[in-house]
Amino acid sequence: MKKVVLVIITLIAVQQVRAGGNFQTGDNVITAGIGVGGNYGVYSNASGSPGIGLAYELGYWDVGGPGVVSLGGYLGYKSYGFDGSYFGSTYSQKWTYTVIGFRSAYHYNGLDLGEFDPYGGVMLGYNVLKYKYSSSNGLNEVFLNQKTYGSRLALSMYIGGRYYFTNQLGVFAELGYGVSNLTIGGCYKF
Repeated sequence: MKKVVLVIITLIAVQQVRAGGNFQTGDNVITAGIGVGGNYGVYSNASGSPGIGLAYELGYWDVGGPGVVSLGGYLGYKSYGFDGSYFGSTYSQKWTYTVIGFRSAYHYNGLDLGEFDPYGGVMLGYNVLKYKYSSSNGLNEVFLNQKTYGSRLALSMYIGGRYYFTNQLGVFAELGYGVSNLTIGGCYKF
């Protein structure tokens, strides 16, 4: 009998220490990632920064089946620049994109995937686009520099997954429309 009790206690302890993949109601996760690809950028030879994204989500609603719905926020940033010349004058253009969004995801818990947390969701965001133009002759700068150049609401979808090395630390990858088409990075669950 003592051996059975010892085995049960050991199994419970291992479950508490093992990496935590299933996303549950009440879980909080912060992610930070770097993205590649994207729909932003006007010229194919423009230089640009990688997409940088930060997100927070809270496991909000257990849907009664094999999953949890989360609610949270997103902040992303990306920039592009382009230098050129025409008729002996030089010019410089710069686009900066800042995406602020509200997102919700469904985390599927129907299979025992161990430390892996698959999810998919939607985001309603506002894309703040700023454009800066300068030239050596000063022409067109007044007309081309508009502070809200192309800013707009955007609806996007994404899928992703997280792999946890411990109960709190892991890595993630997401595919979807945002400042990048593919974002990879680290996550912290608390």
